[in-house]
Amino acid sequence: FWNCLMSILSISNLGQSYGDFDVFLGLTASIQNDGKVGLVGPNGIGKTTLLRILAGLDVSSAGSVNFAQGTRVGYLRQEAMEAFAQRENTLLAEMLTVFGDIKGQEARLNQLQESMARGDASDALLAEYSTLHEAYELAGGYDYEVRIDQVLHGLGFSKHDWQTPLNVLSGGQKTRALLARLLLEKPDLLILDEPTNHLDVDAVEWLEGALKIWDGAILIVSHDRYFLDRVVNVIWELDWQRIETYRGNYSHYVKQREERHARRLAEYEIQQEFIEKHLGKAR
Repeated sequence: FWNCLMSILSISNLGQSYGDFDVFLGLTASIQNDGKVGLVGPNGIGKTTLLRILAGLDVSSAGSVNFAQGTRVGYLRQEAMEAFAQRENTLLAEMLTVFGDIKGQEARLNQLQESMARGDASDALLAEYSTLHEAYELAGGYDYEVRIDQVLHGLGFSKHDWQTPLNVLSGGQKTRALLARLLLEKPDLLILDEPTNHLDVDAVEWLEGALKIWDGAILIVSHDRYFLDRVVNVIWELDWQRIETYRGNYSHYVKQREERHARRLAEYEIQQEFIEKHLGKAR
């Protein structure tokens, strides 16, 4: 019961089929509020299919997906073309869309300051200014531009790129731009499909640092085992009919999996010996 209360996401008996073909069946697992989960499994097992269902882009054939109330989900797909379709913003303008509320507060504060400069010092105006200024500060009004700079720089964009229209960016740059926007949005659950694909070594290192201190839950698919080692604290191993959960990073997972398989093999061999022994007696 307590585990359910602490979960930001839980899936139960989840299945996805296309006609007679079952991608996966009966998946059950959960992610804690601060969980950093790496999803692994062989190519073609359905990792991206599962992510798309959890992100709300596809509907499962069976089972259920449940989020904690009010959960905001951000999803980095492998190709960002779809996410930026029909977007005519520059790179910087796209990042600023994250802070629309703050920009609105900023504009109103400027109006109030202009009124005060003209001599309006009414109690109502001063009260509004005081309340709005506090809200603006709490929302990060004084540091959002610094955050944009840090994230874009961290992901390998130069100041020269800031005024580039999104539709002019390459596919890899669009993916990095989508990742930048997601990091600025700070969703409660961040779902990343191969986030290091279009990053150089410096950008990967910066992203590792950002995700280590991420205040929320993360679900990552990545073939970069070193990246998973540095970022995640739980591994989901996806099989056709189950998700096996391992505590720890990728290296811990490899060790635990070998131990688990050895234990199961030993149990199987003991069982077979038992069957043969009793069958022999029966004969």
